[in-house]
Amino acid sequence: MQRDLRLIAVGRRYGIRGPWVLRGVDLTIAPGTLTRVEGANGTGKSTLLRLLARLDAPTEGRVTGRPRTAYVPERFPAALPFTPLGYLTHLGTVHGLSRPSATRAAGTWLERFGVAAHAGTPMARLSKGSSQKVAVAQALLGEPELLVLDEAWTGLDAAARAELERAVAERTAAGGAVVFVDHDPRRLAGAPDATYTVLDRGLKHRTEDGSPPAGPLALVAVRGPAGGGLPPDAARTVTSVQETGPGSYRLAVPVSHSDVLLRVLLTARPPWHVVSVTPPPEPPDPESRP
Repeated sequence: MQRDLRLIAVGRRYGIRGPWVLRGVDLTIAPGTLTRVEGANGTGKSTLLRLLARLDAPTEGRVTGRPRTAYVPERFPAALPFTPLGYLTHLGTVHGLSRPSATRAAGTWLERFGVAAHAGTPMARLSKGSSQKVAVAQALLGEPELLVLDEAWTGLDAAARAELERAVAERTAAGGAVVFVDHDPRRLAGAPDATYTVLDRGLKHRTEDGSPPAGPLALVAVRGPAGGGLPPDAARTVTSVQETGPGSYRLAVPVSHSDVLLRVLLTARPPWHVVSVTPPPEPPDPESRP
């Protein structure tokens, strides 16, 4: 994503005399950022996301910037005349991949979201959860510069929810932007760069977010150039940083983001040395209690 996407004095209503859903909205989405959108049902959250994805045009105001965008809707049309593998392969060729490359990429994402076993199943026969996994995979297939997620975690199992959080971290670490709506206030808690509430047809920027990071944390001990500081993408991923010596740090990172953090550190120039990774303690087994 080369430059900001901006909404400038944007309003949206349906029909010439319909009530305004949004009005006077100003919003900037910068490369490499994660933005959460909140609000009560019916306030216009989905309308805002569709404007950002350029699926809807504003009734007034303007939108500037055209990042390569992918969108996961709240409801995915599952009854498509494809199998998951065929659908994703077709979309991969639309994104400019050769057919063999598109097939490989499709297989990778189906595997990551745990739906590879259904790669050849007609999509009309998939469960709601499996259909949602395909919906998420199709959005990530083309490595979008802007990823827009409207309740994308709904219907996913725990493993797929964690995988989507990992993919979000990968997108922002790669310089893309992610905007999401989710009903669970713990979703990616502590991670967004900005949180906005849709209220009274406008946006209210929440300047303080005291939510603790969601999920278990891993501790990562690293060593790099003395006085150089953490790479910016690594600093964005972690929840806490403790400098233990010149160029040495102890980092706390959500487990779902740990792979991204390690990749950023090991591919930095000059590369960082990962001294140790301590996973979170296993939760006690209730069946082992006397």
